[in-house]
Amino acid sequence: MRIARFSIDGNVAFGAIEGEKQDELVLDIIKGIPFADFELSGTKVPVGKVRLLPPVLPNKVVAFGRNYAEHARELGNEVPEAPFAFFKPSTSVIGPGDEIQYPSFSAEVHHEAELAVVIGRMCREVPRERVKDVIFGYTCANDITARDVQKREKQWARAKGFDTSCPLGPWVETDLDPGDLTIQLTVNGQQRQLGRTSEMIHSIEDLIVNISEAMTLLPGDVILTGTPAGVGPLNVGDEVAVTIEGIGTLTNKVVKRG
Repeated sequence: MRIARFSIDGNVAFGAIEGEKQDELVLDIIKGIPFADFELSGTKVPVGKVRLLPPVLPNKVVAFGRNYAEHARELGNEVPEAPFAFFKPSTSVIGPGDEIQYPSFSAEVHHEAELAVVIGRMCREVPRERVKDVIFGYTCANDITARDVQKREKQWARAKGFDTSCPLGPWVETDLDPGDLTIQLTVNGQQRQLGRTSEMIHSIEDLIVNISEAMTLLPGDVILTGTPAGVGPLNVGDEVAVTIEGIGTLTNKVVKRG
């Protein structure tokens, strides 16, 4: 099932996406929230009549770096023996169609296409055999990075955590095997990144076991699983699109920060 979060006439709700062709998609509005037992209301609205929002509002975004060997090498980094985590704040999250604001303190902003895992229940110290039980679904993400700031400051809080640096969407796919999916990213229609989730160094199970050893994960929290090779610069005016097999396409435009 594809679950979207959207606004219409000033109201925010969740809905189940129905249909296949983009111009024929409709939302069946959900009664309640999707992280508990819910029912479909039967009230349907065309996707074209609503504004799609970030599919979840995470308490925290836990991101894992250097989880594709070729990407680690392209930036001159060693492949980490254990998962390597950092955070992006909730204020960095934007949705499909929202604008990525080029930060005033950077002159080199890069795109990073990623598969995002959405947590479905509160959990801690998750054993490997139970990881699937705590996953709500999967969505597309773009780990926007101020690369010059990342290199200069070493600590990644500003480089990875600035406002609008975490596009998510367009919806959450709850019925998906994430083991070997194509991930691609285009800028103005030109392909920049192309990889497969099977190329991850540390699996989704590895990542969730690792981070849940240290902290409690809450429903709606997001785990970013790393980016394949091909990261590169974005400029004001660029349109960047992340497409993941079985999920869909997340598109955002880069603008000058106002």
